[in-house]
Amino acid sequence: MSYQNRNEIYPGLEVEIILKKDQRSGKRTKGVVKDLLTSSAFHSRGIKVRLEDGQVGRVIEIFD
Repeated sequence: MSYQNRNEIYPGLEVEIILKKDQRSGKRTKGVVKDLLTSSAFHSRGIKVRLEDGQVGRVIEIFD
């Protein structure tokens, strides 16, 4: 699965994201997708999502 393709990410999926504030450090945040915020089908840096706890960031890993 690719974190850059919107059609492979959906609500309820467990993912790791990087928050805007953590981009330099690379700190990852794990959670469950609530909403997809990127409207395009592909994004080179990852699809932007909102987690169920309200945090927003770009997907960098998907867990099955």
